[in-house]
Amino acid sequence: MAISLSGAALAHLPQDVAAPAYDRAALRAGILHVGVGNFHRAHMAWYLDRLFALGRHHDWAIRGAGVRPGDAAMRDRLAAQDWMTTLVDLAPEGLSARILGSMVDFARVDPQATVAAMADPAIRIVSLTITEGGYYVDAKTDGFDADHPDIRHDADNPDDPRTVFGMMLAALRARRAAGHAPFTILSCDNLPENGHVCAATVTGLARLSDPALADWIAANVAFPNSMVDCITPATGDRERDLVRDRFGIEDAAPVVCEPFRQWVLEDNFPQGRPALEAVGAQFVADVARHELMKLRILNGGHAAIAYGPALLGHHFVHDAMAVPDIADWLRALERREIIPTLQPIAGVSYDDYLALIVDRFSNPRIGDTIPRLCLDGSNRQPKFILPTLRDRLAADAPIDGLALELALWCRYCEGVTEDGQPIPPNDDNHAALRDRAIAARDDPRAFLSNTAVFGDLGDDPRLVAAFTTQLAAIRAQGVRAVLRAYSG
Repeated sequence: MAISLSGAALAHLPQDVAAPAYDRAALRAGILHVGVGNFHRAHMAWYLDRLFALGRHHDWAIRGAGVRPGDAAMRDRLAAQDWMTTLVDLAPEGLSARILGSMVDFARVDPQATVAAMADPAIRIVSLTITEGGYYVDAKTDGFDADHPDIRHDADNPDDPRTVFGMMLAALRARRAAGHAPFTILSCDNLPENGHVCAATVTGLARLSDPALADWIAANVAFPNSMVDCITPATGDRERDLVRDRFGIEDAAPVVCEPFRQWVLEDNFPQGRPALEAVGAQFVADVARHELMKLRILNGGHAAIAYGPALLGHHFVHDAMAVPDIADWLRALERREIIPTLQPIAGVSYDDYLALIVDRFSNPRIGDTIPRLCLDGSNRQPKFILPTLRDRLAADAPIDGLALELALWCRYCEGVTEDGQPIPPNDDNHAALRDRAIAARDDPRAFLSNTAVFGDLGDDPRLVAAFTTQLAAIRAQGVRAVLRAYSG
């Protein structure tokens, strides 16, 4: 009979499940993390759990926080488990499980409760996993979107914030007034220069209502850039059943993930930090090249294998990667158009990194899904594909493969597979994207003219020509033939 996860159950775990190798009662929160989803628990919580097991830095435990209704449901699930999570590593050679005990609390999901938690001087880092689209970036300018309704609300109501950034400002005001040092703000989202983007949003919002606070933040608050990596599928009945049936644990919110993790951070933490380098994290002076490598090769690669396989009816990523036409297309696009945009990194082979990515995508135990990769394309394409496209255009280099990726996304946005099956909506802008994709049957520029996604790129005649050619080829020849033609 399965054991319900709780503090009391730790002494009775099955022998093949690793329990926290430290006294959880001795932990104290030093990090407040907003967005306690699967990735956070597979990544930051895993690093800290291993650090605590070394007997080090027990004052850097995690306190959770959230700003969305779904965060409250997660809080309820974790509260019943004393804030613990079962983490299963899906290595090709076999499964392993450990209980993560590095979270010790989760603030009530309420703006004022979150502000109070951030204002606690024991909290020295506020970290974020709020998705790539959560930073209020204007696609037209690539800068802070000061006109977004949420931002306008928080600018007009600084004491009643709606966004996590408004909450951080309220907490920073309180800490400044009390004479407490500000916390470091650490983005853990897949954004180019995520620290700089986060700083622009925080200071931009502050400047709308309190310019003096904005100046104080610019002078005193650190926003280190970071690069994070671990493929982490969503949790559903399949994952809960796996944890129960294979490891004998009833866990309402388990996490499964690949065994690979990477975390590269700028070492800019004025109020201190845990010694994460002791458990494999890298602290460097400049994250930019590592970050760009990951965003373009891995995240760009995910985009490349999302929409074509979706149109062909694939559900699992590993099944798609087993199709030579799809795997060959991925390798060809990466080698011809993505990797050439990257500057060298000492000690790093891009060919070896690509081979690692192909192996990770092909791991059948992960169970990662094509629908997950297709999710939120209107936010992901500007982050993972369009910057590469801009660099290729600036270098007057061929863009046939990147234009094909965009054409596949356009065809996917019509909402039906090649064999006529409906594709469920999975983008906040689904209706507008569908209308533009359907209009692109007659005029491909109807899709590219979406300035909220493409900015001024949609006007580039080279992109218009390449996109038009590839979209027509998809319609005339089908997805597999077009992928095969590109990879040669």
